[in-house]
Amino acid sequence: MRSFLYLFLVAIVISCNTSKVETKTVKETKKEFPELVSGRYNVAFLIMDGTFNTELTAPFDIFQHTIFREGIKAMNVFTVANTDKPVTTFEGMKIIPDFNYLKDSLPKIDILVVPSAEHHLDTDLEDTKMIDFVKQVDKEALYVTSHCDGAFVLAKADLLNGKVSTTFPSDIDKMRTMFPELDVRKEVLFVHDGKYITSAGGAKSFEAALYLCEFLYGKEIAQSLAGGLVIDWDLNKVPHTIINK
Repeated sequence: MRSFLYLFLVAIVISCNTSKVETKTVKETKKEFPELVSGRYNVAFLIMDGTFNTELTAPFDIFQHTIFREGIKAMNVFTVANTDKPVTTFEGMKIIPDFNYLKDSLPKIDILVVPSAEHHLDTDLEDTKMIDFVKQVDKEALYVTSHCDGAFVLAKADLLNGKVSTTFPSDIDKMRTMFPELDVRKEVLFVHDGKYITSAGGAKSFEAALYLCEFLYGKEIAQSLAGGLVIDWDLNKVPHTIINK
């Protein structure tokens, strides 16, 4: 009888300790969201497995550095994805998304950035939830930008209808074939038409991001941002097309 009581008490102690461990684990894994400073532009970067580093980090760097400039409406930068798990870029970098657009309460997005990803020409375009998210954000966003094949996502979401755009140089013909109704330009590094800015991508993603900053803040701020990243910036020397600002 004593043995039974002893085992019973041990079982209760183990159960209580296990409960405490589980409770502690839940508290430790509670999701934390980035602090977004009021009065700034909210800039969301749409990421997924296969996102290319440069098309993500180039505009992210430019826009994030606006917080170090005085007298302007700076930018809150953050990432959004369809998961809480780390996203693996094409080059192998793992990034924990700030927001899960499928379940989190998102802040109002003023500027949406769509970097290129490995499957933007095929399977990603079949992701109806992702395409619907882009469409929804577009309704209130001030600007929607893409880099490299991110333009295919904008096209699939019907955002480029009646607009002029561009994409990665070797994929321009592919985009013209997939979306024959669109006006896709060659021999330019970026196109600004209305609230849409599409770029050739790669290292030229810096130029498209700097252009948006010059458009929003003026030439002096854009040159300051470029200088901080040791980039020679002169809009007049960058092949581009501006249709409707």
